[in-house]
Amino acid sequence: MRQGPEGNVTRGTTHPNRLRRMDRWIAAELGPALRRSTDRPLAVDLGYGAAPWTAVELLGRLRRVRADVRLFGVEIDQERVAAALPYEGPGLGFVRGGFELPLPVPGDGRPLLVRAANVLRQYPEDGVPAAWARLRGRLAPGGLLVEGTCDEIGRRHAWVALDATGPVSLTLAARLASLATPSDLAERLPKALIHRNVPGEPVHALLGDLDRAWASAAPYAPFGPRQRWLRAVALLAADWPVAGRRARWRLGELTVPWSAVAPRGGPLAGAPQGAGFRAG
Repeated sequence: MRQGPEGNVTRGTTHPNRLRRMDRWIAAELGPALRRSTDRPLAVDLGYGAAPWTAVELLGRLRRVRADVRLFGVEIDQERVAAALPYEGPGLGFVRGGFELPLPVPGDGRPLLVRAANVLRQYPEDGVPAAWARLRGRLAPGGLLVEGTCDEIGRRHAWVALDATGPVSLTLAARLASLATPSDLAERLPKALIHRNVPGEPVHALLGDLDRAWASAAPYAPFGPRQRWLRAVALLAADWPVAGRRARWRLGELTVPWSAVAPRGGPLAGAPQGAGFRAG
């Protein structure tokens, strides 16, 4: 029997406000479930890194939706847990652990949210399905696992949302003023897709079509990058099942169902699909 936390120690790189784009999407997408919950909702920031900023910030953003949310930061490195303990407070705690999520709460301790940002990027692609399954198995009914990657200061993000049955959607998000072409986001694709940005794979086709839509939207550039992005996403939506409302596109986001970008081969080709995207 394996002893100790499940997983590997990550690099631990973290900066304040790094995950704001992901947090904003989570708060909007998970908001209805947070408000409906008859229990006090529980969230997890898995692999928060060498400093607890991202866990503290996530809790603050979720509490704008539901004031009694509790959150645990889970880290496999005991020194990182010790460094975070001074930041504990009502509804915020830090524990040592990994994919098993050893949450010290009464009852079954199942979280409504597990966020794993910049964790699986350091694993091999064939390790992703088992990690996803382990974490999905811990979710409370109606919960989400949000797993993805961003750059060091949060300008470029990509993440997969999963429910208890499988992957649901892929979201790309960017600070539009710093985006030369949308395919620049390819370097931040989550581990499940980053090696799939090659001809013949759906995610490669998505990024190529988004670049072409961005080029076609060049006449909107004088009105600012947001207007150009809105036009590009509208053009893309003619051929791709773009989800969500225009209000979300304005934030520099693009979400498509997982089924539109799922790998055609390899360990994730046969991954079960989630119940469907909840357009926010």
